[in-house]
Amino acid sequence: MRLFSARYATNDPFVYRLGLQVFILARRVRLPYGSPSFTSLRPKRGLFGFRAAAQPLQVLVTALQKAESLRARKSGRPIAALTAYDFPTARLLDECGVDVLLVGDSLGMVVLGFPDTTHVTLQHMLHHVAAVARAKPKALVVGDLPIHTYETPAQALDTARQLVSAGAEAVKLEGGIRQAEKVRAITAAGIPVMGHLGMLPQCVLEEGGYHKKGRTPEQSDAIREGAQALIDSGVFAIVFESIVPATARLLSESLSVPIIGIGCGDHTCDGEVAVVTDVLGSYPWFVPPFARPEADLAGVTRDAVACYISRVSNRG
Repeated sequence: MRLFSARYATNDPFVYRLGLQVFILARRVRLPYGSPSFTSLRPKRGLFGFRAAAQPLQVLVTALQKAESLRARKSGRPIAALTAYDFPTARLLDECGVDVLLVGDSLGMVVLGFPDTTHVTLQHMLHHVAAVARAKPKALVVGDLPIHTYETPAQALDTARQLVSAGAEAVKLEGGIRQAEKVRAITAAGIPVMGHLGMLPQCVLEEGGYHKKGRTPEQSDAIREGAQALIDSGVFAIVFESIVPATARLLSESLSVPIIGIGCGDHTCDGEVAVVTDVLGSYPWFVPPFARPEADLAGVTRDAVACYISRVSNRG
């Protein structure tokens, strides 16, 4: 079998040199011949030999590069994040230019019908992470570590690796100081980690409901200490949930990684994350008080289905 060379396909010196340069470039970046990345670099064979120009070089952005790019936006362009739980939603959101697709354990409520996130299992998360990842989004795909799957550093790392194998590019976990060693274990393995402080949905049963955080100086100090522990352990960003706006703004301004708020008021953090069904208005049975629906897909769905039923039923 002959080695790849434009010499065997054309006598045009320009095309030969171009093919040779592409081959050398592929060798330098150590791409195996025949791999998808190498194939995209080769000049295409036309009817009478190779075309005069190769396809543009596709830049492959790694998960670490995506995470570092978001980290570098601290106090810069705000980060827009949304949850996604399936392939079509992920494609649509990515086409709109969202920065982060969070496969959140909120799927337990808005997709699976559970009363809270404590019923979500790792198998649930793997299933939905894989669906979102199949969209091959430019946005960073972050998967939540579900409850009881990161109780030790070793277990946290194993769970993170399973989510990455399913298609996640980063993972998110809840809690501060007590999670520092777990974050270190995951980041040491090259997996980006996003933190989560304030109201912690996985603790809803322990706390007896959802309560606003950061109301007192003691609560504010605890959040700050937890955030710093996460930062020292290597997180690239932290979600603040349901923290009073004044505290969220003060902490966001003083911390060195992007703070992404939900239920923390407008423009108090370095970005926002929202549950996609809240934005689309597709889950009308419960809308959080801080949510701001931008559409009424529930109403549109009902109207469309009513029209469908009417058309099918009307045989006259």
